[in-house]
Amino acid sequence: MAKSVEMTEGRTLPQIFFFALPLLMGNLLQQTYSMVDAAIVGQFLGINPLAAVGASTSVIFLILGFCNGCCGGFGIPVAQKFGAHDYVTMRRYVAVSLRLAAVISLSLAVVTALLCGWILHLIRTPENIFHDAYLYLLVTFVGIPCTFYYNLLSSIIRALGDSKTPFWFLLFSTVLNILLDLFCILVLGWGVAGAAIATLIAQGVSALLCYFYMMRRFDILRTAPSERRFDGRLARTLLSVGVPMGLQFSITAIGSIMLQSANNALGTACVAAFSAAMRIKMFFMCPFESLGMAMATFAGQNYGAGKPRRIWQGVKSSTLMMMVYWAFTFCVLMSGAHLFVQLFVDPSETEIIADAVLFLHAAVSFFPVLGLLCILRYTIQGAGFTNLAMLSGVSEMVARVLVSLFAVPAWGYVAVCFGDPTAWIFADAFLIPAFIYVYGRVKRTAFTAVA
Repeated sequence: MAKSVEMTEGRTLPQIFFFALPLLMGNLLQQTYSMVDAAIVGQFLGINPLAAVGASTSVIFLILGFCNGCCGGFGIPVAQKFGAHDYVTMRRYVAVSLRLAAVISLSLAVVTALLCGWILHLIRTPENIFHDAYLYLLVTFVGIPCTFYYNLLSSIIRALGDSKTPFWFLLFSTVLNILLDLFCILVLGWGVAGAAIATLIAQGVSALLCYFYMMRRFDILRTAPSERRFDGRLARTLLSVGVPMGLQFSITAIGSIMLQSANNALGTACVAAFSAAMRIKMFFMCPFESLGMAMATFAGQNYGAGKPRRIWQGVKSSTLMMMVYWAFTFCVLMSGAHLFVQLFVDPSETEIIADAVLFLHAAVSFFPVLGLLCILRYTIQGAGFTNLAMLSGVSEMVARVLVSLFAVPAWGYVAVCFGDPTAWIFADAFLIPAFIYVYGRVKRTAFTAVA
């Protein structure tokens, strides 16, 4: 039988590190999805198809980010009830979340698929890549239910302290995705649409395997018929946590869409450079996201157990690990960014390579700001204060909109390179005082419960 793990006792640094490690591997594999798509498209189909895949990156993040945020939010009450040893309510939350997922994911898939063309026109996608961009975006949106369910099931399993099981399914899915990419593009000749279809199939298979394994191997999740009934009160609780988390990602993505739209207007070369650099950046950002996700579960369990001081200890331990990783990444990207870019574009494309390298150098210089953002935001979410985390997304959106409207017209692509770092600074300016407030509230709540 699979094993759940409590993180309410023991040394915080090794607990968070070993919990985050499978999350990191999983995040790297998810980024491998994206990098494999882009690398195969760029190397075998050319620069224009690569630009088509990247033209809607921020739009995809807008929708899938909302889905992933909802899934992470649905896992928070599960983690809190697990930490409080209230397993009956925990199982009822799981049952309700699976039903909510069906309604939300199917609705999003239908609406977004119908709006693909309008969205691409809205973000000023160049005409020479519009058709391929439309096909890629359409298939991605049709596959929303597959993505939603995989992330929901992974979030539930992580809430029980098990970050390893989702990784193994994702590993299988990544290998399948690579093989299907090559088959759909090189053998079937489906072009850009083939890359999206490969990802859709791989994620769907991963979601199904994860569901059957979870229900058969986790005794703690096996429900009685009475626990499977839909409960409107629990549904409202899940939505009150999950929707703000989803909106946080979507609000952040609105600013990214503005920034990408401004970059799209600079021409196909800038779009291609942005596409390659974003995938490399996202790959190296994975440890920050993984530490944050680990802190969400860690904070949720300790909040449920009434142990606020462990939450603060977890933040300090995560920050130390984040700074060690940043020092390593800074050296790697400052010296080898051009080699990573050449995985996506031919070495003869010197202008695109130079622009992509500039983007990466700007981003890695501000990675400590991003790392702190991830740790504090997810910790606040794990404690249940998802509305505050959402407002930090508003800060990011405002920063990117300002850069898009005023800086990009004045300084061009250089301003695009500093769009994300500016957003991270704005978010931290909100999150630091927000965390101080939340920690104070959690301590008072725990003291009152003891008294």
